[in-house]
Amino acid sequence: MTLLILAYLGGALTILSPCILPVLPFVLSGSGQPFLRGRLPMLAGMALTFAAVATLASVGGAWAVRANEYGRYAALALLAMFGVSLLVPRLADALTRPVVALGNRLAGDGTAGAASPWASLLLGVATGMLWAPCAGPILGIVLTTAALQGASVQSSLLLVAYAAGAATSLAAALGVGGRLFAAMKRSMGAGEWLRRGLGVGVLGGVAAIAIGADTGFLARLSVSGPARLEQALVDRLHNASAPAPQAGNEVPATAATASGEAGPGANAGMLLAANGTGFEGYGVGNRLPVEGQLPSLDGAVQWFNTPNGAPITRQQLQGKVTLVYFWTYSCINCIRTLPYLRAWADKYPGLQVIGVHTPEFAFEKKPDNVRRAIGDFKIGFPVAVDSDYNIWRAFNNNYWPAAYFVDARGNIRHHQFGEGDYANSERVIQTLLAEAGQPSASRDVVVPDARGAQAAPDLRNVRSGETYVGYNQASNFASAGGIRPDAPRNYALDGKLHLNQWGLAGQWTVGPEFATAERADGSIRYRFQARDLHLVLGPAADGRAVRFVVTIDGKAPGESHGADIDANGNGAITATRLYQLVRQAGEVGEHTFEIRFLDPGAQAYAFTFG
Repeated sequence: MTLLILAYLGGALTILSPCILPVLPFVLSGSGQPFLRGRLPMLAGMALTFAAVATLASVGGAWAVRANEYGRYAALALLAMFGVSLLVPRLADALTRPVVALGNRLAGDGTAGAASPWASLLLGVATGMLWAPCAGPILGIVLTTAALQGASVQSSLLLVAYAAGAATSLAAALGVGGRLFAAMKRSMGAGEWLRRGLGVGVLGGVAAIAIGADTGFLARLSVSGPARLEQALVDRLHNASAPAPQAGNEVPATAATASGEAGPGANAGMLLAANGTGFEGYGVGNRLPVEGQLPSLDGAVQWFNTPNGAPITRQQLQGKVTLVYFWTYSCINCIRTLPYLRAWADKYPGLQVIGVHTPEFAFEKKPDNVRRAIGDFKIGFPVAVDSDYNIWRAFNNNYWPAAYFVDARGNIRHHQFGEGDYANSERVIQTLLAEAGQPSASRDVVVPDARGAQAAPDLRNVRSGETYVGYNQASNFASAGGIRPDAPRNYALDGKLHLNQWGLAGQWTVGPEFATAERADGSIRYRFQARDLHLVLGPAADGRAVRFVVTIDGKAPGESHGADIDANGNGAITATRLYQLVRQAGEVGEHTFEIRFLDPGAQAYAFTFG
């Protein structure tokens, strides 16, 4: 019930977002119509649009975004025609006569000139298509849940609650608008001028949306208003849903906490502590609680590091202490955890470590890419390629990385979401092995010699969080004119960037997951504060390597270069993976990072920090 209430409030708050302003003329234009034949069908049409987008997400995943973009263009054309019809009464009569006649026939009502519920429904559908991209983080969580876990009763109910909240705020706007316009008509006799004014407003809204002002300039009018309120509700949603997570996305850590990834589509935030049982130094006499049974490991598309690539079954793990570890190879939090997984697998012969590689990006679904990453990270334990999220869903998992500690009887006794708290996790292993009659000769904990991107983060100085380059989850974008989805565009960066702002320069095509540099000399600039800066990059579509140069505050990085570049900032993209580009030497401060690609075709996915 708490989740439904929060989703409803999130929908109601959406109308306060500045990027909704261009849509309001469409809503108010129907305020003078009868409720049952005008306003109610319009609200229903908007709710149906939300439901249709969610259905696309549950069935098609990433391509739903493209379908929504095409629907957005169709909606713009429809609403532009609607705006012109408000300015030109004869055109309005010609356009609406067939629709009204059809609506009257279907409704069994021959009253001429009555408002058509079907026309209002169509207007609501178009409004919903334009409303959805501004709908905020709560709708994003619901749609992501549907996309990654499939349609469910929970996601459907949350979507209905969200749509009901948005419809409530719209109904209030319609009610106020109707009374306002009625008073103006009585006092001024300005019905025709109101009609024309609404037409101008509709066309102005169409123009604003077409040039991206709704998600660009207007969205920046208020940074701390509705978005902050919705983010507070998002935080409550996450807290209310734990520990039954749904899908993963990166969340940077604070000092003395674990960090991990939680649900794609969710806004980046802070994930506190280890999310475990919180014990210290459990011995054989202090029993860990039972959190559930080990789910099935069926459904992997391929297994690595097993005899003949054979899958590992739940039955084969009976009598063994098992650590099931969810990861994906471009996730920095996972990369920094791997040294401990390798060390535990080597130190404890009675421990079976199983990696479950569940992808965040499309390139991580390819088994050959996973095989290459396993070799690069020197992983010797079995790895299941869970590209279809079957094992992920069986565990009802929510985070990258996530570790589940299973005793010899097949009971999950502990979990660790995110990186960190390694000593506690190792003591869990020691406790479960002792229960199974295999006590460790050493009670010490491992301290791996991790280097490069695998080294522990400097959490005290991190003030920058994961930032996606693809338009699905992009934020803090500062290039003039905003992002133009799925089409080549020349971008420019003018003026000084503020902390955590970033932008593109040169010709780029920004897609849902990544941006592609169409020509040489395309660049990305980011104002950040952290010891380490990483960027997930891919070579050209045909596999050609792409050379690049990195600068910090306009200069070569020198001693502050990352593991994947030299002191002069030179590097090359040879595979799609995470690249460490900056490791600040000495005191950590705020700087402007820039990467310039010397060849065309580079693909940029996401920044992470440490």
